[in-house]
Amino acid sequence: MGKNSPLISEFETEEQEAGHTRWLKAKVAAALRDSRPAVAHEDVMAEAEAIVATSESRTDR
Repeated sequence: MGKNSPLISEFETEEQEAGHTRWLKAKVAAALRDSRPAVAHEDVMAEAEAIVATSESRTDR
């Protein structure tokens, strides 16, 4: 089990890094295969802001 330098890698071992790389590649491949239409950044942010506003209004009571 090889150790990685913390100055070069955020992972403690090469095995952890390889596992993360496999996971990331699988996520990217799945995203590229996704046929759903893209959602505009502005739409996502508006929905997130509405969720935050609702949450804040509930805690202000």
